[in-house]
Amino acid sequence: MKAAIQTVFNFVTGFFVCLFIITQLSFENLRSGTEEKIGETKWYAPSLPDKIDFAGEKVPLNKWDIRERLDREILFNYYYQNNILFILKLSNRYFPVIEERLKANGVPADFKYLCIAESNMLANATSRVGAVGFWQFMPDTAPAYGLEVNKQVDTRRDIIRSTDAACRYLKNAYNKFGSWTAAAASYNCGQGGYSAQAKLQQTNYYYDLLLPEETNRYMFRILAFKHLVENSKELGFELEQEELYQPVETRKIIITSSVTDLVQFALDNGTNYKTLKLLNPWLRSTSLPVRSGKSYEVLLPAD
Repeated sequence: MKAAIQTVFNFVTGFFVCLFIITQLSFENLRSGTEEKIGETKWYAPSLPDKIDFAGEKVPLNKWDIRERLDREILFNYYYQNNILFILKLSNRYFPVIEERLKANGVPADFKYLCIAESNMLANATSRVGAVGFWQFMPDTAPAYGLEVNKQVDTRRDIIRSTDAACRYLKNAYNKFGSWTAAAASYNCGQGGYSAQAKLQQTNYYYDLLLPEETNRYMFRILAFKHLVENSKELGFELEQEELYQPVETRKIIITSSVTDLVQFALDNGTNYKTLKLLNPWLRSTSLPVRSGKSYEVLLPAD
């Protein structure tokens, strides 16, 4: 009996000893493999461009602080790869519309990168302080630039009308400051804020001004998006044409009288409420009141 018990004891002891040895070897191999992978992983800082401009206005990269501020924004956004890829996909849909409106309003095409900096070209983007839409207008200032904001309608979310509104602001700022770069910076801190700092520091030149930190970074974020988007393939962001978001084929109808039920309106026009809202994010309710003499252009699926 004792012999049998000893045999079982020796077997169990041997089993656990072997299990311990195997576990230790596996752990060592795993750790070794991990260390090898960590050793093989290398991170690189993308090279800065030799030169860059905004709306034809040269960025003084010969100044060390300017180079480092641009370097920071390129570095931060270059390694935010999923966001850059998303922007590239969206740009195929929205850049042609934005560029057409900028050109029609006499505003340089580079301002499409300001739209990225503001909202990533998302109609429903909303900031913590209440700015909304593609160009992030505040509800109190939007009407001054031709936008309608109420419980039923919010044209800050309409790409054409909000781009036209942004152009009104930017042209006004350009006429005031004589520089597209200053106009862009004032979009962040306000024309009053920019004017106050320019007067205090006795210069109107953006790259020589000390501004609030958000505005200090603002132009460089815009420049970083310009550099990354315009040089995306060289920087390793590979997308096939079929991976890009395509413009949605639509047809337009003009609404001249109130619609009490947009759900039924959508169904009557061969679509559904969700699609109606996706194509017209500026519609904010299930009804659309239309005052006498006023009209709205609504998009519906082409088919």
